[in-house]
Amino acid sequence: MKIIILGAGQVGGSLAEHLANEANDITVVDTDEARLRELRDRLDISVVTGEASHPDILAQAGMEDADMLVAVTSDDEINMIACTVAENLFHTPTKIARVRATSYLTHQKLFESGAIPIDVLISPEQLMSEYIFRLIEQPGALQVLDFADGKVQLVAVKAYHGGPLVGQELRFLREHMPAVETRVAAIYRRNRAIMPTGTTVIEADDEVFFIAAKADIRAVMSELRRLEVAYKRITIAGGGNIGLRLARMLEGRYNVRVIEYNKSRCIRLSEQLERAIVIQGSASDKDLLLEESIEDTDVFLALTNDDEANIMSSMLAKRLGARKVMTLINNPAYVDVVQGGDIDIAISPQTTTIGSLLTHVRRGDIVNVHSLRRGAAEAIEIIAHGDAKSSKVVGKALEDIDLPEGANIGAIVRQGPDGDEVVIAHDDVVVQSGDHVIIFLLQKKHIRDVEKLFQVGFSFF
Repeated sequence: MKIIILGAGQVGGSLAEHLANEANDITVVDTDEARLRELRDRLDISVVTGEASHPDILAQAGMEDADMLVAVTSDDEINMIACTVAENLFHTPTKIARVRATSYLTHQKLFESGAIPIDVLISPEQLMSEYIFRLIEQPGALQVLDFADGKVQLVAVKAYHGGPLVGQELRFLREHMPAVETRVAAIYRRNRAIMPTGTTVIEADDEVFFIAAKADIRAVMSELRRLEVAYKRITIAGGGNIGLRLARMLEGRYNVRVIEYNKSRCIRLSEQLERAIVIQGSASDKDLLLEESIEDTDVFLALTNDDEANIMSSMLAKRLGARKVMTLINNPAYVDVVQGGDIDIAISPQTTTIGSLLTHVRRGDIVNVHSLRRGAAEAIEIIAHGDAKSSKVVGKALEDIDLPEGANIGAIVRQGPDGDEVVIAHDDVVVQSGDHVIIFLLQKKHIRDVEKLFQVGFSFF
């Protein structure tokens, strides 16, 4: 597939790396010649220096025969104009754009009418707000990923000493919870991936990824660690787009406070929030945090655009007694360094955005893609089509499907007479046409093999 990526920043560069490793023809456009040179020297891609929305630059990048345009520059207007140029001058089949400004996103008619010809809108702030909201819904989880419109979740937790299943083989999980269906998709032990089997023994400090219906998540977590009490008091440091979106989502169910340094922004936040309390000041101010009783906070969220400020305020909040600390980290190199000490969860916006982009770039009928473990692993939701003659998966039991190494089917969501049914993967489960199959890949390099496995033969048509 020939893909033009506009923007060589964290998201554009990461996307280029993902796609270049999967035998795509990638060209990246940016005004930063040094950044482009660094990407070209490291990846098998082409680069073009220039303004991403200019027709001559897009032509130079090969837009006339591109299959897809992905516009992820830091400028909403450039992204939108580039898509318009690509549609009107080059008739590019698929146009994806990152748009951040809420003032655009609240007027969907701009995009639905075709006035701005964008096929897929990506809003990092919306994706991040939804991701953090899920973490707050499931206290104690390190990651919470939705599949099948939230009916199924893939959750990562750290196994603790004293968990009923810690020190036991996985095959005993069903005995512990006979009424709950779940499957452990992967285990990471001292940063090494383990493909779980029935005889795998869970150890304390293992990072365990399991999949289950949303209603059963808490029950499964209780087998691996002591359940945390539901959160009540949330403090958000940073009233930017993510902070505002999240406060709106939370204020109806939680006691929410937003700390914002900029006075005019505080006034705007106060006008747009109904129940949340807005406090002007710095989240790195010890006296302010003590005055606001930070020791009674269940979750402290540092959501500014400044990594260093986020880290400093988070460490201070934790030492002053905040129960759980989550921090937005824009530089991926910092994520592994800060998580696990004073900071409980480091959140990477690039990882979340990349997953959403990959959903629309992958071949096959893929509904969801989540990038995991800093891009090393992936979880995907793909729809099975065809019949026993035209498909390599339909009509087969899971134990007979030739999955690539390190791939693991966790669950199937199937349309039934009473709505969607969640079927946790067992060897004798037979795949049907129309099933949404959720697959965990320890190594994303095998994604092309999975896509080929789910391709339908010509006899289907």
